[in-house]
Amino acid sequence: MARLLFLVHRMPYPPNKGDKVRSYHLLRQLAASHSVHVGCFIDDADDARHVDTLRAQCASLYVRRLRPAAARVASLAGLLDGDALTLRYYRDAALGRWVRATVQRERIDAVLVFSSSMAQYAQGLGVPVLVDFVDVDSAKWTEYAPAHRWPLSWLYRREGERLLAYERAVAARAERSYFVTDKETALFAQLAPECAGRCETLGNGVDAGYFAPDAQRASPFDAEEIALVFTGAMDYWPNVDAVSWFARAVLPALAARRPALRLHIVGRQPAPAVRALAGPGVCVSGTVPDVRPYLQHARVVVAPLRLARGVQNKVLEAMAAARPVVTTAACAEAIDARVGVELLAAADAAAFVREIDALLADPARAEAIGAAARRRVQQRYSWPAQLQALDHHLEALARAPAAAA
Repeated sequence: MARLLFLVHRMPYPPNKGDKVRSYHLLRQLAASHSVHVGCFIDDADDARHVDTLRAQCASLYVRRLRPAAARVASLAGLLDGDALTLRYYRDAALGRWVRATVQRERIDAVLVFSSSMAQYAQGLGVPVLVDFVDVDSAKWTEYAPAHRWPLSWLYRREGERLLAYERAVAARAERSYFVTDKETALFAQLAPECAGRCETLGNGVDAGYFAPDAQRASPFDAEEIALVFTGAMDYWPNVDAVSWFARAVLPALAARRPALRLHIVGRQPAPAVRALAGPGVCVSGTVPDVRPYLQHARVVVAPLRLARGVQNKVLEAMAAARPVVTTAACAEAIDARVGVELLAAADAAAFVREIDALLADPARAEAIGAAARRRVQQRYSWPAQLQALDHHLEALARAPAAAA
Protein backbone atom coordinates (compact mmCIF):
# COMPACT_ATOMS: atom_id res chain seq x y z
CA MET A 1 0.00 0.00 0.00
CA ALA A 2 1.33 3.42 -0.98
CA ARG A 3 0.66 6.76 0.71
CA LEU A 4 -0.63 9.00 -2.05
CA LEU A 5 -1.52 12.66 -2.48
CA PHE A 6 -4.25 13.32 -5.06
CA LEU A 7 -4.56 16.93 -6.24
CA VAL A 8 -7.70 17.82 -8.18
CA HIS A 9 -8.87 21.16 -9.57
CA ARG A 10 -12.53 20.40 -8.84
CA MET A 11 -13.95 18.32 -5.98
CA PRO A 12 -14.31 14.78 -7.38
CA TYR A 13 -17.80 14.24 -6.01
CA PRO A 14 -20.56 14.02 -7.00
CA PRO A 15 -19.52 12.61 -10.39
CA ASN A 16 -22.00 14.76 -12.32
CA LYS A 17 -19.85 16.21 -15.11
CA GLY A 18 -17.12 14.92 -17.36
CA ASP A 19 -13.95 15.81 -15.44
CA LYS A 20 -15.52 14.87 -12.09
CA VAL A 21 -16.58 11.47 -13.43
CA ARG A 22 -12.98 10.73 -14.35
CA SER A 23 -11.43 12.11 -11.15
CA TYR A 24 -14.01 10.30 -8.99
CA HIS A 25 -13.22 6.94 -10.59
CA LEU A 26 -9.51 7.62 -10.31
CA LEU A 27 -10.00 8.21 -6.59
CA ARG A 28 -12.05 5.02 -6.21
CA GLN A 29 -9.34 3.05 -8.00
CA LEU A 30 -6.59 4.56 -5.84
CA ALA A 31 -8.47 4.20 -2.54
CA ALA A 32 -9.12 0.50 -3.15
CA SER A 33 -5.44 -0.28 -2.64
CA HIS A 34 -3.74 2.79 -1.19
CA SER A 35 -4.03 5.47 1.47
CA VAL A 36 -5.12 8.59 -0.41
CA HIS A 37 -5.01 12.19 0.82
CA VAL A 38 -7.06 14.54 -1.37
CA GLY A 39 -6.58 18.27 -1.91
CA CYS A 40 -9.06 20.04 -4.16
CA PHE A 41 -11.15 23.11 -4.90
CA ILE A 42 -14.92 23.41 -4.73
CA ASP A 43 -16.45 25.83 -7.23
CA ASP A 44 -20.14 24.94 -6.90
CA ALA A 45 -21.87 25.82 -3.63
CA ASP A 46 -24.22 22.85 -4.05
CA ASP A 47 -21.25 20.47 -3.87
CA ALA A 48 -20.54 21.54 -0.29
CA ARG A 49 -23.22 19.17 1.02
CA HIS A 50 -21.22 16.24 -0.39
CA VAL A 51 -17.96 16.99 1.42
CA ASP A 52 -18.57 14.44 4.19
CA THR A 53 -19.42 11.75 1.64
CA LEU A 54 -16.15 12.38 -0.14
CA ARG A 55 -14.20 12.54 3.13
CA ALA A 56 -15.33 9.01 3.98
CA GLN A 57 -13.65 7.72 0.82
CA CYS A 58 -10.12 8.96 1.52
CA ALA A 59 -7.53 9.09 4.30
CA SER A 60 -7.87 12.87 4.58
CA LEU A 61 -9.50 15.67 2.62
CA TYR A 62 -8.72 19.36 2.26
CA VAL A 63 -11.18 21.49 0.31
CA ARG A 64 -10.68 25.13 -0.67
CA ARG A 65 -13.63 27.27 -1.79
CA LEU A 66 -13.04 28.78 -5.22
CA ARG A 67 -15.27 31.67 -6.30
CA PRO A 68 -15.14 31.74 -10.10
CA ALA A 69 -15.77 35.47 -10.51
CA ALA A 70 -12.99 36.42 -8.07
CA ALA A 71 -10.67 33.77 -9.54
CA ARG A 72 -11.16 35.19 -13.04
CA VAL A 73 -10.14 38.63 -11.83
CA ALA A 74 -7.13 37.23 -9.96
CA SER A 75 -6.05 35.27 -13.04
CA LEU A 76 -5.52 38.50 -14.97
CA ALA A 77 -2.31 39.02 -12.99
CA GLY A 78 -0.85 36.47 -15.38
CA LEU A 79 -0.92 39.13 -18.08
CA LEU A 80 1.66 41.09 -16.10
CA ASP A 81 4.12 38.31 -15.26
CA GLY A 82 3.73 36.08 -18.32
CA ASP A 83 1.95 33.21 -16.54
CA ALA A 84 -0.84 31.22 -18.11
CA LEU A 85 -4.08 32.61 -16.72
CA THR A 86 -5.21 29.07 -15.84
CA LEU A 87 -2.40 28.79 -13.28
CA ARG A 88 -3.32 32.06 -11.60
CA TYR A 89 -6.97 31.01 -11.56
CA TYR A 90 -6.12 27.98 -9.40
CA ARG A 91 -3.35 29.53 -7.27
CA ASP A 92 -4.03 29.40 -3.55
CA ALA A 93 -1.44 29.87 -0.79
CA ALA A 94 -3.42 27.90 1.82
CA LEU A 95 -3.66 24.84 -0.41
CA GLY A 96 0.07 25.07 -1.08
CA ARG A 97 0.80 25.06 2.67
CA TRP A 98 -1.51 22.07 3.20
CA VAL A 99 0.22 20.12 0.42
CA ARG A 100 3.69 20.68 1.87
CA ALA A 101 2.57 19.84 5.41
CA THR A 102 0.78 16.68 4.26
CA VAL A 103 3.77 15.41 2.30
CA GLN A 104 5.98 15.75 5.39
CA ARG A 105 3.49 14.54 7.99
CA GLU A 106 2.15 11.55 6.05
CA ARG A 107 5.47 10.62 4.39
CA ILE A 108 3.79 10.65 0.98
CA ASP A 109 5.21 8.18 -1.54
CA ALA A 110 3.83 9.75 -4.72
CA VAL A 111 1.60 12.56 -5.97
CA LEU A 112 -1.07 12.16 -8.63
CA VAL A 113 -2.01 15.47 -10.25
CA PHE A 114 -5.33 15.75 -12.06
CA SER A 115 -5.13 18.44 -14.78
CA SER A 116 -2.08 20.54 -15.50
CA SER A 117 -3.38 23.48 -13.44
CA MET A 118 -2.75 21.53 -10.19
CA ALA A 119 0.85 20.61 -11.04
CA GLN A 120 2.01 23.94 -9.59
CA TYR A 121 1.40 22.43 -6.12
CA ALA A 122 3.58 19.39 -6.80
CA GLN A 123 6.84 21.20 -7.49
CA GLY A 124 9.82 20.76 -5.17
CA LEU A 125 8.21 18.16 -2.91
CA GLY A 126 10.93 15.54 -3.34
CA VAL A 127 8.48 12.75 -4.23
CA PRO A 128 7.55 11.22 -7.61
CA VAL A 129 4.76 12.92 -9.52
CA LEU A 130 2.30 11.37 -11.96
CA VAL A 131 0.20 13.78 -14.04
CA ASP A 132 -3.19 13.07 -15.58
CA PHE A 133 -3.41 15.85 -18.16
CA VAL A 134 -6.62 14.26 -19.53
CA ASP A 135 -6.53 16.46 -22.66
CA VAL A 136 -3.90 18.77 -24.11
CA ASP A 137 -5.53 21.86 -22.62
CA SER A 138 -3.21 24.25 -24.43
CA ALA A 139 -4.50 22.96 -27.77
CA LYS A 140 -8.07 23.49 -26.58
CA TRP A 141 -7.40 27.18 -25.91
CA THR A 142 -5.67 27.57 -29.25
CA GLU A 143 -8.69 26.05 -30.99
CA TYR A 144 -11.04 28.44 -29.19
CA ALA A 145 -9.27 31.48 -30.64
CA PRO A 146 -10.66 31.43 -34.21
CA ALA A 147 -14.22 31.06 -32.85
CA HIS A 148 -14.03 34.39 -31.00
CA ARG A 149 -13.43 38.01 -31.88
CA TRP A 150 -10.56 40.14 -30.63
CA PRO A 151 -9.59 40.58 -27.81
CA LEU A 152 -10.75 37.10 -26.76
CA SER A 153 -9.12 35.58 -29.84
CA TRP A 154 -5.79 37.10 -28.80
CA LEU A 155 -6.28 36.09 -25.16
CA TYR A 156 -7.10 32.47 -26.02
CA ARG A 157 -4.15 32.22 -28.41
CA ARG A 158 -1.84 33.62 -25.73
CA GLU A 159 -3.24 31.18 -23.16
CA GLY A 160 -2.58 28.29 -25.52
CA GLU A 161 1.06 29.34 -25.98
CA ARG A 162 1.76 29.97 -22.28
CA LEU A 163 -0.02 26.82 -21.15
CA LEU A 164 1.84 24.63 -23.65
CA ALA A 165 5.17 25.89 -22.30
CA TYR A 166 3.98 25.02 -18.80
CA GLU A 167 2.65 21.60 -19.82
CA ARG A 168 6.01 20.73 -21.36
CA ALA A 169 7.85 21.75 -18.19
CA VAL A 170 5.45 19.71 -16.04
CA ALA A 171 5.74 16.61 -18.22
CA ALA A 172 9.54 16.90 -18.28
CA ARG A 173 9.60 16.62 -14.46
CA ALA A 174 6.89 13.97 -14.11
CA GLU A 175 7.51 10.26 -13.78
CA ARG A 176 4.60 9.64 -16.13
CA SER A 177 2.02 11.72 -18.01
CA TYR A 178 -1.38 10.42 -19.05
CA PHE A 179 -3.86 11.49 -21.71
CA VAL A 180 -7.40 10.30 -22.37
CA THR A 181 -6.95 9.04 -25.96
CA ASP A 182 -4.16 7.82 -28.20
CA LYS A 183 -4.78 10.89 -30.36
CA GLU A 184 -4.19 13.26 -27.43
CA THR A 185 -1.09 11.30 -26.42
CA ALA A 186 0.28 11.52 -29.96
CA LEU A 187 -0.52 15.23 -30.15
CA PHE A 188 1.39 15.98 -26.95
CA ALA A 189 4.31 13.83 -28.10
CA GLN A 190 4.41 15.96 -31.25
CA LEU A 191 4.23 19.22 -29.29
CA ALA A 192 6.69 18.04 -26.60
CA PRO A 193 8.95 15.45 -28.26
CA GLU A 194 11.35 15.51 -25.31
CA CYS A 195 8.57 13.94 -23.17
CA ALA A 196 7.24 11.39 -25.65
CA GLY A 197 8.80 8.37 -23.96
CA ARG A 198 7.02 9.05 -20.65
CA CYS A 199 3.51 9.73 -22.00
CA GLU A 200 0.73 7.18 -22.43
CA THR A 201 -3.00 6.80 -22.76
CA LEU A 202 -5.25 6.34 -19.73
CA GLY A 203 -8.74 6.07 -21.20
CA ASN A 204 -12.13 6.98 -19.82
CA GLY A 205 -14.59 4.36 -18.68
CA VAL A 206 -18.25 4.17 -17.77
CA ASP A 207 -20.20 2.44 -15.01
CA ALA A 208 -22.37 0.30 -17.26
CA GLY A 209 -24.29 -1.12 -14.30
CA TYR A 210 -25.29 2.34 -13.06
CA PHE A 211 -26.51 3.47 -16.49
CA ALA A 212 -28.27 0.21 -17.36
CA PRO A 213 -31.88 0.63 -18.56
CA ASP A 214 -34.48 -0.04 -15.88
CA ALA A 215 -38.08 -0.91 -16.74
CA GLN A 216 -39.21 0.78 -13.50
CA ARG A 217 -37.62 4.11 -14.42
CA ALA A 218 -40.35 6.54 -15.49
CA SER A 219 -39.98 8.78 -18.52
CA PRO A 220 -39.57 12.53 -17.89
CA PHE A 221 -41.02 13.36 -21.33
CA ASP A 222 -44.55 14.03 -22.53
CA ALA A 223 -46.08 10.94 -24.08
CA GLU A 224 -46.62 12.52 -27.51
CA GLU A 225 -43.22 14.14 -27.95
CA ILE A 226 -40.17 12.81 -29.80
CA ALA A 227 -37.30 13.50 -27.41
CA LEU A 228 -33.75 14.24 -28.50
CA VAL A 229 -31.34 14.64 -25.58
CA PHE A 230 -28.03 16.42 -25.03
CA THR A 231 -26.36 16.13 -21.61
CA GLY A 232 -23.46 18.03 -20.08
CA ALA A 233 -22.32 20.97 -17.97
CA MET A 234 -24.03 23.83 -19.76
CA ASP A 235 -21.64 26.57 -18.68
CA TYR A 236 -18.80 24.79 -20.55
CA TRP A 237 -18.05 26.57 -23.80
CA PRO A 238 -17.83 23.48 -26.11
CA ASN A 239 -21.24 22.34 -24.83
CA VAL A 240 -22.71 25.83 -25.28
CA ASP A 241 -21.34 25.94 -28.82
CA ALA A 242 -22.67 22.44 -29.56
CA VAL A 243 -26.29 23.05 -28.58
CA SER A 244 -26.34 26.57 -30.04
CA TRP A 245 -25.13 25.25 -33.39
CA PHE A 246 -27.49 22.26 -33.31
CA ALA A 247 -30.52 24.41 -32.48
CA ARG A 248 -29.65 26.80 -35.30
CA ALA A 249 -28.37 24.48 -38.03
CA VAL A 250 -30.02 21.09 -37.46
CA LEU A 251 -33.19 21.33 -35.38
CA PRO A 252 -35.34 23.44 -37.77
CA ALA A 253 -35.01 20.90 -40.59
CA LEU A 254 -35.86 18.01 -38.26
CA ALA A 255 -38.80 19.86 -36.70
CA ALA A 256 -40.22 20.63 -40.13
CA ARG A 257 -40.41 16.89 -40.80
CA ARG A 258 -41.50 15.91 -37.28
CA PRO A 259 -43.43 18.66 -35.42
CA ALA A 260 -43.55 16.58 -32.21
CA LEU A 261 -39.77 16.58 -31.96
CA ARG A 262 -38.20 18.38 -28.98
CA LEU A 263 -34.57 18.85 -27.95
CA HIS A 264 -33.91 18.46 -24.20
CA ILE A 265 -30.72 20.15 -23.00
CA VAL A 266 -29.97 18.51 -19.65
CA GLY A 267 -27.19 19.84 -17.44
CA ARG A 268 -26.11 22.16 -14.69
CA GLN A 269 -25.70 25.94 -14.85
CA PRO A 270 -26.96 26.70 -18.37
CA ALA A 271 -25.24 29.79 -19.73
CA PRO A 272 -27.38 32.74 -20.93
CA ALA A 273 -26.87 31.64 -24.55
CA VAL A 274 -28.29 28.21 -23.64
CA ARG A 275 -31.23 29.57 -21.66
CA ALA A 276 -32.09 31.74 -24.65
CA LEU A 277 -32.67 28.59 -26.73
CA ALA A 278 -35.67 27.53 -24.63
CA GLY A 279 -38.94 27.51 -26.52
CA PRO A 280 -41.56 25.23 -28.05
CA GLY A 281 -38.94 22.93 -29.62
CA VAL A 282 -36.23 23.19 -26.95
CA CYS A 283 -36.37 22.40 -23.23
CA VAL A 284 -33.50 23.66 -21.04
CA SER A 285 -33.77 21.67 -17.82
CA GLY A 286 -30.79 22.85 -15.80
CA THR A 287 -29.65 20.52 -13.03
CA VAL A 288 -31.66 17.31 -12.67
CA PRO A 289 -31.47 14.84 -9.75
CA ASP A 290 -30.76 11.90 -12.08
CA VAL A 291 -29.77 12.04 -15.73
CA ARG A 292 -30.56 8.37 -16.38
CA PRO A 293 -34.30 8.77 -17.11
CA TYR A 294 -33.47 11.37 -19.75
CA LEU A 295 -30.96 9.08 -21.41
CA GLN A 296 -33.02 5.89 -21.18
CA HIS A 297 -36.18 7.42 -22.66
CA ALA A 298 -34.54 9.56 -25.35
CA ARG A 299 -35.33 8.50 -28.88
CA VAL A 300 -31.86 9.67 -29.90
CA VAL A 301 -28.98 11.18 -27.90
CA VAL A 302 -27.04 13.85 -29.77
CA ALA A 303 -23.48 15.03 -29.12
CA PRO A 304 -22.74 17.65 -31.82
CA LEU A 305 -19.47 18.75 -30.21
CA ARG A 306 -17.33 20.79 -32.57
CA LEU A 307 -14.67 21.99 -30.11
CA ALA A 308 -14.40 19.21 -27.52
CA ARG A 309 -11.37 16.95 -27.18
CA GLY A 310 -10.92 13.30 -26.23
CA VAL A 311 -13.40 10.66 -25.14
CA GLN A 312 -16.71 12.21 -24.12
CA ASN A 313 -18.26 10.71 -21.00
CA LYS A 314 -21.67 11.88 -22.19
CA VAL A 315 -21.33 9.60 -25.24
CA LEU A 316 -20.20 6.59 -23.19
CA GLU A 317 -23.05 7.10 -20.71
CA ALA A 318 -25.65 7.25 -23.48
CA MET A 319 -24.19 4.10 -25.04
CA ALA A 320 -24.30 2.37 -21.64
CA ALA A 321 -27.97 3.36 -21.44
CA ALA A 322 -28.49 1.48 -24.74
CA ARG A 323 -29.43 4.56 -26.70
CA PRO A 324 -28.40 5.37 -30.28
CA VAL A 325 -25.97 8.29 -30.32
CA VAL A 326 -25.26 10.66 -33.19
CA THR A 327 -22.07 12.65 -32.70
CA THR A 328 -19.41 14.46 -34.69
CA ALA A 329 -16.75 12.55 -36.56
CA ALA A 330 -14.04 13.79 -34.15
CA CYS A 331 -15.91 12.48 -31.08
CA ALA A 332 -16.68 9.17 -32.76
CA GLU A 333 -13.03 8.76 -33.72
CA ALA A 334 -11.99 8.96 -30.07
CA ILE A 335 -14.20 6.01 -29.09
CA ASP A 336 -13.46 2.38 -29.86
CA ALA A 337 -16.80 1.62 -31.50
CA ARG A 338 -17.97 0.68 -34.97
CA VAL A 339 -19.48 3.69 -36.70
CA GLY A 340 -22.79 2.74 -38.26
CA VAL A 341 -23.22 -0.26 -35.96
CA GLU A 342 -22.63 0.96 -32.37
CA LEU A 343 -22.38 4.70 -32.90
CA LEU A 344 -23.33 7.16 -35.65
CA ALA A 345 -21.17 10.03 -36.88
CA ALA A 346 -22.14 13.13 -38.84
CA ALA A 347 -19.76 15.53 -40.57
CA ASP A 348 -22.12 18.49 -41.01
CA ALA A 349 -25.64 19.75 -40.36
CA ALA A 350 -27.14 17.90 -43.33
CA ALA A 351 -25.60 14.64 -42.12
CA PHE A 352 -26.99 15.16 -38.60
CA VAL A 353 -30.45 15.69 -40.07
CA ARG A 354 -30.12 12.60 -42.26
CA GLU A 355 -28.82 10.29 -39.52
CA ILE A 356 -31.31 11.39 -36.85
CA ASP A 357 -34.28 11.31 -39.21
CA ALA A 358 -33.34 7.79 -40.35
CA LEU A 359 -33.22 6.58 -36.74
CA LEU A 360 -36.60 8.12 -35.96
CA ALA A 361 -38.06 6.48 -39.06
CA ASP A 362 -36.75 3.03 -38.11
CA PRO A 363 -37.20 2.37 -34.36
CA ALA A 364 -36.04 -1.23 -34.69
CA ARG A 365 -32.69 -0.11 -36.14
CA ALA A 366 -32.37 2.54 -33.43
CA GLU A 367 -32.92 -0.09 -30.73
CA ALA A 368 -30.40 -2.44 -32.37
CA ILE A 369 -27.74 0.29 -32.45
CA GLY A 370 -28.44 1.13 -28.81
CA ALA A 371 -28.15 -2.51 -27.75
CA ALA A 372 -24.89 -2.89 -29.68
CA ALA A 373 -23.58 0.31 -28.09
CA ARG A 374 -24.25 -1.05 -24.60
CA ARG A 375 -22.47 -4.29 -25.40
CA ARG A 376 -19.47 -2.32 -26.65
CA VAL A 377 -19.05 -0.27 -23.48
CA GLN A 378 -19.49 -3.37 -21.33
CA GLN A 379 -16.70 -5.11 -23.22
CA ARG A 380 -14.31 -2.20 -23.68
CA TYR A 381 -14.97 0.61 -21.22
CA SER A 382 -15.02 -0.60 -17.63
CA TRP A 383 -13.13 1.77 -15.33
CA PRO A 384 -10.86 -0.89 -13.78
CA ALA A 385 -9.71 -1.99 -17.24
CA GLN A 386 -9.03 1.59 -18.31
CA LEU A 387 -7.00 2.44 -15.19
CA GLN A 388 -4.76 -0.63 -15.05
CA ALA A 389 -1.71 1.29 -16.30
CA LEU A 390 -1.96 3.71 -13.38
CA ASP A 391 -2.05 0.82 -10.91
CA HIS A 392 1.09 -0.68 -12.43
CA HIS A 393 3.04 2.56 -12.15
CA LEU A 394 1.93 3.16 -8.56
CA GLU A 395 2.92 -0.38 -7.58
CA ALA A 396 6.35 0.22 -9.08
CA LEU A 397 6.75 3.46 -7.16
CA ALA A 398 5.65 1.82 -3.93
CA ARG A 399 8.25 -0.94 -4.38
CA ALA A 400 11.10 1.43 -5.11
CA PRO A 401 10.24 4.96 -3.89
CA ALA A 402 13.84 6.02 -3.42
CA ALA A 403 14.85 4.99 -6.92
CA ALA A 404 11.79 6.62 -8.44
CA ALA A 405 12.38 9.88 -6.56
